[in-house]
Amino acid sequence: MTPRTPAPTRAHAVLPSGPGSLTGLEAASPFTGRHIGPDTDEQAKMLAAIGYGSLDELTDAAVPAAIRALAGFELPAARTEAEVLAELRELASRNTVLTSMIGLGYHGTFTPPVITRNVLENPAWYTAYTPYQPEISQGRLEALLNFQTVVTDLTGLDVAGASLLDESTAAAEAMTLARRAGRAKSDVFVVDAATLPQTVAVVRTRAEALGIEVVVADTADGLPEGGCFGVLLQYPGADGLVRDLTPVIEAAHARGALVAVAADLLALTVLRAPGAMGADIAVGTTQRFGVPMAFGGPHAGYLAVREKLTRSMPGRLVGVSVDADGAPAYRLALQTREQHIRREKATSNICTAQVLLAVMAGMYAVYHGPDGLASIARRTHRYAAVLAGGLRAGGVEVVHGDFFDTVTARVPGRAEQVLAAARAAGVNLRPVDADHVAITCDETTLRAHVEAVWGAFGVSGDVAALDAETADALPSGLLRDTEFLTHPVFHTHRSETDMLRYLRRLADKDYALDRGMIPLGSCTMKLNATVEMEPITWPEFANMHPFAPVDQAAGYLELIDGLADSLARITGYAKVSLQPNAGSQGELAGLLAVRAYHHANGDTARDVCLIPSSAHGTNAASAVMAGMRVVVVKTGENGDVDLADLHARIEQYRDTLAVLMVTYPSTHGVFEEGIEQVCAAIHEAGGQVYVDGANLNALVGLAQPGGAIGADVSHLNLHKTFCIPHGGGGPGVGPVAVRAHLAPYLPNHPLQPTAGPETGVGPISAAPWGSAAILPIPWTYLRLMGPEGLKEATQVAVLGANYIAKRLAPHFPVLYTGPNDLVAHECIIDLRGITKATGVSVDDVAKRLIDYGFHAPTMSFPVPGTLMIEPTESENLHEIDRFCDAMIAIKGEIDRVASGDLPADDNPLANAPHTAALLAGEWAHAYTREEAVFPAGVVPAEKYWPPVRRIDGAQGDRNLVCSCPPIEAYGAN
Repeated sequence: MTPRTPAPTRAHAVLPSGPGSLTGLEAASPFTGRHIGPDTDEQAKMLAAIGYGSLDELTDAAVPAAIRALAGFELPAARTEAEVLAELRELASRNTVLTSMIGLGYHGTFTPPVITRNVLENPAWYTAYTPYQPEISQGRLEALLNFQTVVTDLTGLDVAGASLLDESTAAAEAMTLARRAGRAKSDVFVVDAATLPQTVAVVRTRAEALGIEVVVADTADGLPEGGCFGVLLQYPGADGLVRDLTPVIEAAHARGALVAVAADLLALTVLRAPGAMGADIAVGTTQRFGVPMAFGGPHAGYLAVREKLTRSMPGRLVGVSVDADGAPAYRLALQTREQHIRREKATSNICTAQVLLAVMAGMYAVYHGPDGLASIARRTHRYAAVLAGGLRAGGVEVVHGDFFDTVTARVPGRAEQVLAAARAAGVNLRPVDADHVAITCDETTLRAHVEAVWGAFGVSGDVAALDAETADALPSGLLRDTEFLTHPVFHTHRSETDMLRYLRRLADKDYALDRGMIPLGSCTMKLNATVEMEPITWPEFANMHPFAPVDQAAGYLELIDGLADSLARITGYAKVSLQPNAGSQGELAGLLAVRAYHHANGDTARDVCLIPSSAHGTNAASAVMAGMRVVVVKTGENGDVDLADLHARIEQYRDTLAVLMVTYPSTHGVFEEGIEQVCAAIHEAGGQVYVDGANLNALVGLAQPGGAIGADVSHLNLHKTFCIPHGGGGPGVGPVAVRAHLAPYLPNHPLQPTAGPETGVGPISAAPWGSAAILPIPWTYLRLMGPEGLKEATQVAVLGANYIAKRLAPHFPVLYTGPNDLVAHECIIDLRGITKATGVSVDDVAKRLIDYGFHAPTMSFPVPGTLMIEPTESENLHEIDRFCDAMIAIKGEIDRVASGDLPADDNPLANAPHTAALLAGEWAHAYTREEAVFPAGVVPAEKYWPPVRRIDGAQGDRNLVCSCPPIEAYGAN
């Protein structure tokens, strides 16, 4: 291995000089050369190494001719960074950002600048991958443990997850949790009428396919007659009312039902916790903890449960274990990625979180501490109380006497007049019906806002005088009387200096793309360019409420429509919905569209989903959630779908076949031949074809799922192929793309009719356009790259994977290849023979790569005992060679174990990773300190030092600790 050196100047980026060179100068500044790592010379060397003369020649050999999109697609030509930012500025200027007092789970908030600059805008946080390698993820795992502690403390429950996608989908997950974990034998789920309307709609969408009957009822006077397996309550209610939920919770428990409470965390700093009222589950959003409204997302939802329900929780859970030296260490615990293990028996299709946003929310709590949060809550409530007092003094009826931040006013026949007057004064209020208007205060509310609202109602008042004479509107019997956030972390970092250093310490513990290559197969860890990230913090995008009048969001809607149209052109589909806020949600949306299509045609018996055994685990889990029966199709020894078994299954289920779900290129990283015949066979039997878009990075510009491949529907991972960063495990966007016949069944939204077709399946996410604030990232990427740049990016991704396969093949078997013995954009190397012969496991290799300064490839998926490697197009030849050199050096270490030169139980692989602290003690190992921490090619000055040694996963699962342990726990080791 060689030390890292600066990448060479790109051969095609040399600028002309001298008179008359302006045309050349303009042509010499495309972004493509910034995004694609290997320059022209490096590409030539890589092509020569695998025996091809050009990228097009490689494409002809790797991609089956029958599916190649020879004509390409129409997109605007590539533009420079300055041009695209100017275009975005113009789009942003078309958004009219008023003061939002709409509420409904989205609130104005103030993000501490130290968090904006050092988390949201810091690539150390936003380019990190999901913490499946915990030894190099201790910083973000600690941050997520903070988040979980905030949620458990405020909700009064025992265990909280590491975040879900939003409040409404968290409520839907609570519904299915209650069904599988409760004692009641019923298909009825009761939802209180004061629940947020978008949540009611998402719950209905999920329930319909699962055969659950949703009953919406006013539970203030008790539960409706009959049985139920679960109840969902809102606290405070959407109308603002704060009421004691204890009676209805007790009534539900008497029927054997579980109760979920959708609770406002800020309100819980001053109000009794759901757990104290007997709730089994709490769900909600942490948006108002310093995360901008962002036209709907991304935001971190939460779900917390009583301890007995821990092992039924959906999503991710951070726990505390110990490393090889017995020191406390964090890791993902229990059901992490359980949908990949359990597949059609999985309890949820969630395979992600909203990590970056959860980190922000947790740090907001660290920054303010319990006193600061309670102070913000009391200030918010005082503004609401004063606002209500002024309305009453002016003769306006205020519907409720007990509320936290939301005031509902009765104005018979005048609601639209009041709303219009408020808009004219620069404030958006919420329409309830023709006679009622709701007003919500938040952290950003000022006296001028209260006065503007009074003016819209035709009243006036003195804020200071009313503040002095108006009592609080919080019911005295529901005031919080228990402590929260008592851990030292929430009391330590009060100065910005301390906060800054805390964030830096955590970031330094982690490995992200700003350190080096993350060669994860299927996860596509490519460049998230700064120019693409910049617009997400612009106030015109960040401060929009998702339910603001659509005429105020003209710029957003043009960007959204333009991005959807571009994605449709790229994939060959007719229509794209951007609402799903994760790939798993896109899968569900696509399958629900298929289901609705069959039902509309009278084919209600079509409920079988064929899935190859090699498929992503979320495929099977999503199919079950869409009300389908999963039938597994065999995979051949070469990794391809077993065509004989597929045709047998088609015949067996011909009358009930709904859909085939298949990943292309295959999950094994090859371009399978005959995919178009597979699609034709499914169509002939009356089924639909779903192509999982996880591997779209091998197709853009070369082939189209909705084109020659012949699929009917796909989801697309914008956080993979189209550059939205992984953020340590989220945010993501998983749009669903369909042919014209499925377009009527895409997601829609009851609060924004323009967000989908009237005949749609209902909302998949809480917000009409999902995580809208990060859509400028892929929009910018497409404008910067243009059609030719996108095609080159795909070709270089395929080139990189084949180059790695060629270099590593003499040392590790490459498990699968496609046409002409080529792979697609990723390759799988097989360690099973090595493990059998030497005892060195795939875990050992993954942990040893840390010592060499790399994140491990994807482990044991789709084949146990293998590593799946994807270089992406963004890594230059030097970094790719550095990785290959590391793998070859590790093979040399394995050979020393095999020969007996190194003991099987005491070698650099078995003991990896090695920490700096390990060097300070007595050294009794069979290899040197230098071999441990400075293996061949590692430059000491650039060394990444893991903060902990290998973590004991089993110990963590047996002794689950899911919130910040007491500080004494650390001093004991």
